[in-house]
Amino acid sequence: MKFDELDAKLRAFESARDPSALPGVFLVARLDGRSFTRLTKEVMAYDRPFDQRFRDAMVATVEHLMSCGFQALFGYTQSDEISLLFGRDEESFGRNIRKWTSILAGEASAAFSVRISLVAAFDCRVVELPTESAVVDYFRWRSEDAHRNALNAWCYWKLREEGHDVAAATGRLRGMSVAEKNELLFQRGINFNDLPAWQRRGVGVVWQEYDKPATNPKTGQAVTARRRRLTALFELPARDEYSAFIAGLLQTPDNLPRKPQ
Repeated sequence: MKFDELDAKLRAFESARDPSALPGVFLVARLDGRSFTRLTKEVMAYDRPFDQRFRDAMVATVEHLMSCGFQALFGYTQSDEISLLFGRDEESFGRNIRKWTSILAGEASAAFSVRISLVAAFDCRVVELPTESAVVDYFRWRSEDAHRNALNAWCYWKLREEGHDVAAATGRLRGMSVAEKNELLFQRGINFNDLPAWQRRGVGVVWQEYDKPATNPKTGQAVTARRRRLTALFELPARDEYSAFIAGLLQTPDNLPRKPQ
């Protein structure tokens, strides 16, 4: 069999389940750390329930993903997950889902591993969202999940500090309402609403414009150049204000999200 015939035959198998995202829809890439529970608790021995070193490694990974060739509008991270928002007109790799998931997972794994000097891995999925309201709902969902996880984590580790084992701490929290969990912390001197916003709501990463002093190469005259850079937002707004912030990202000209006021 000639090479061209062999190539055509085998490529048909290779691309048989190789879909591309629909045109004209927003895309969100969701990445999750693989076996990060063991990584954070046993290997790295991070502080519990939250560690700023881990947070900074995740933020650095988001920033890498937003500057590695894709045109991401917004990055968000909470716990061991990352969500990246892409506009309707993002055409990288022909919107091929396999390429997106493999490249983004590889880039995230490499960037995070370099940051912590250990091997770590992420998986990736791509979500197609047809409307702006669906995008807002998606990020509102992840923000609410961050809040829930943070409350549970603080309660769980406070109980563990008091001598409860895994089963006892988990059993104590099972079925408790949000108000009861807040009261559990309050009785131990912690007002959940006073904890750092990044623990309760996650961290956002946006593109921002700034003025940079420069020199006109033709005239040698001092000028001001407009540049873009990534900025991490450690105090994201909550609830309806957060929904409005996400909606605002989708309306900003030139795909340049604004920092919340």
